Amino acid sequence: MFVSEIILENFRGYRNRHRISVDQLTAFIGKNDAGKSSILDALAIFFDHPLGKIDGSDFCVHTGSTGTLRIGCVFRDFPDSITIDASSVTSLFDEHLLNTQGYLEVHKVFECADGVLKKAKVFAISSHPTVDDANELLSKKIADLKRIAEKRHVPETVDRRSSAALRKGIWNTFEDLQKADAEIQLDKEDAKTIWEQLSKYLPEFALFRADRPSTDEDAEVQDPLKVAIKQAIAEVQAELDAVKEKVKSRAIDVAARTIAKLTDFDDNLASELNPNFKVDPKWDTLFKLCLTADHEIPINKRGSGVRRLILFSFFRAEAERLREERQKGNIIYAIEEPETAQHPENQRKVINALQGIAGTDGCQVLLTTHVPGLAGMLPTASIRYICAHDQNGRQVLETDEALLRTIATELGVIPDNRAKVLLCVEGPHDLQFLRCINRILNQNDSTIPIIFNDPRVAFVVLGGSTLQEWVNKHYLRNVGLPEVHVYDRDLLVDGKYKYQDARDSVNNRGDNSVAFLTVKRELENYLHLDAIAEAFHGATTAAITFVLDDDCDVENEVGAALGQRKLNRRSIKHWLNDDAAGRMSVARLNERGAFAEIVSWFDEVIQRMQQ
Repeated sequence: MFVSEIILENFRGYRNRHRISVDQLTAFIGKNDAGKSSILDALAIFFDHPLGKIDGSDFCVHTGSTGTLRIGCVFRDFPDSITIDASSVTSLFDEHLLNTQGYLEVHKVFECADGVLKKAKVFAISSHPTVDDANELLSKKIADLKRIAEKRHVPETVDRRSSAALRKGIWNTFEDLQKADAEIQLDKEDAKTIWEQLSKYLPEFALFRADRPSTDEDAEVQDPLKVAIKQAIAEVQAELDAVKEKVKSRAIDVAARTIAKLTDFDDNLASELNPNFKVDPKWDTLFKLCLTADHEIPINKRGSGVRRLILFSFFRAEAERLREERQKGNIIYAIEEPETAQHPENQRKVINALQGIAGTDGCQVLLTTHVPGLAGMLPTASIRYICAHDQNGRQVLETDEALLRTIATELGVIPDNRAKVLLCVEGPHDLQFLRCINRILNQNDSTIPIIFNDPRVAFVVLGGSTLQEWVNKHYLRNVGLPEVHVYDRDLLVDGKYKYQDARDSVNNRGDNSVAFLTVKRELENYLHLDAIAEAFHGATTAAITFVLDDDCDVENEVGAALGQRKLNRRSIKHWLNDDAAGRMSVARLNERGAFAEIVSWFDEVIQRMQQ
């Protein structure tokens, strides 16, 4: 299930009720103590994460000592059906447990009395029947449902052994259920069974805090290492059992000979002694792994930034393991201040990695930051700005033109005035393709610079933008930098290509800008079939064989060959523009008749960056 909205009421600084929209990548930005971490902590409480502890001090101090604290989530992509028992299958729609928008909205509600929180009650906020004999059916026992079924003349064909069937039969007897917003308690009677089944589909929640040590003794490091040891032991268990028996045999032999010698001193004492092993050896406690570098330097002695990167990698590995073991469909990575102790270049890599994770099917990334360097790299659509509010304590705002200006000013995100040329592409996958090809061209000819590491080139993704790009575009529109545009030509529609007019408009400006339509249909058509096959080798047993020409839809062809649209939770387009593009070479570009054309794009960029 996918979280689309978070609800907070009277939780810490969030007075009254707040509804916070989230997406696959969401970044909470604001000053220190604005309330960014509180959102992640609230989710940890909702998902019963080990770090999610709640007590009376979490109740909003501006509300008094008595009232209601509420933490909720709105879910999309919930299961179509729910099996209550071996013979009873129902759905959230049939049980009238969806809200007015057709989503599953679940609240955990804590009553606070004199500063003490009671145990949470779980509610579904739903559009539910209110008419007599149709309301509150989920809280009724089966005997009561049978009585109402008789009263409402529910057909005998309806299974009287199934509460779900009885409820549906009763509801079907009404012409108008008079549905209205209601709170349906999910932790009692039959609703409890539904909630228990739903809980299996909740996302795995993984929280990575900022204020924590980072050594190889940390749980996130030790847990995956311990799992690795257990897995290795399981693989050689037969050999270990043989060693155990051999050790036992040798030890018992020594003990027996010792007892035999003891009879020379005391027959009675010797007869009372028997060699016996108290417990079997625990192999997994005998091994302890630590991480060392090439020169046997443990990570505890490495720089704090390196330690944190390693720890973050273990955190991701452990989160993935838990998701797979618990068979959860989704996972939420909640990361506080990922920029902590990182060089700006590593900050960029971390953000790229997090964006890659967020682009993976079934993954959500929630992060917090107040650092301008990191904030500048975030997509503008992902940003949620948190600030103080007189009546509600806090407010969480989604980005618009005015807010972006406020964020850029407050955080100090400034335009990079080193830029000399703009490279404009349609989307992030196109940018990744060109990044891979640029690296290959540089390896073949060092006179071709790596433009993606050069501050003289600014990148504009026309289908979206980052905060830094937004700032730069406002700055760059006033200085008139030349632009190089690369558009997919796609297919002819009514005698024109999709971006043909846009290309012509740029080329007719007369301001040293230039635009290209690709000769082939899309950038994926510049790949070599061998590179595509190698990229998917090992990830699937399906053979990648199709006719790769200049006009085919490569993504659809690969999807048809694999029989799916995603692989290992990543889109096929991601695989093509990252993994496959990274396996290209000059020879393969030449075989595809692509080398000269692609070099011409980079030549235009290089000429302008060197002017």
